[in-house]
Amino acid sequence: MEHLLQHVEQWKGDLEKWVRQLPPEQLYTALVVLLLTVTFLLLGRLFKGTKSNTIVLAGLSGSGKTVLFYQLRDGSPHQGTVTSMEPNEDWFILHSESEKKNKIKPVRVVDVPGHPRLRPKLDEFLPQAAGIVFVVDALDFLPNCRAVAEYLYDILTKTNVVNKKIPVLILCNKTDKVTAHSKEFIRKQLEKEIDKLRTSRTAVSTADVTNEVTLGIAGEAFAFVQCHNKVSVAEASGIKGEITQLEQFIREHVKP
Repeated sequence: MEHLLQHVEQWKGDLEKWVRQLPPEQLYTALVVLLLTVTFLLLGRLFKGTKSNTIVLAGLSGSGKTVLFYQLRDGSPHQGTVTSMEPNEDWFILHSESEKKNKIKPVRVVDVPGHPRLRPKLDEFLPQAAGIVFVVDALDFLPNCRAVAEYLYDILTKTNVVNKKIPVLILCNKTDKVTAHSKEFIRKQLEKEIDKLRTSRTAVSTADVTNEVTLGIAGEAFAFVQCHNKVSVAEASGIKGEITQLEQFIREHVKP
């Protein structure tokens, strides 16, 4: 140990001697290079280790977002839940993983109100999103198909969603009901509606369209596989607690 300390002291003395011999200009340059190197290394480690833990629930009012939120957190639908007028936001261990809570990373889940006047709040959370769950009422889908497609189109064409390639899960909720539409039917209908929307919106002058990117491939019928970010479709029943596919999506993008 003493031998090692002697070497350290010797190296320290040699370094001090070398520094004293440097001309002021070279010393200044060396210090600047050293500081920049340390700064870049620290920033690299910071950004590499910082991954988003936020999952955003979006969709029309009445689609069942809040019920899904409570199922994820508490394992209960909280019967009597009313339409949210403020975002529900919380950090928690998924209820299905509660027995392993000491080994599992918490998830930040944000349930954004679906009322048209409140949708701008979505933009507050998208920059931190690791994934977006777009909830669709599979039971009452056809009467709202156009409105659902418009809202989904708005999300898929946001520059921060596209540039960050934020994955989107179209979650067909209430599929426990006999008259609910299948996820394949909903996917095909949404693709058709979005195809119509992108044609009509392309006709609008670029001055009127802000924070949007072009969706799909020109000259081809729109399909979700054309999106820059991954778009998948799954089924769930918030009331029945059938949310396995939702939990799988969350854990795919927020690692435990």
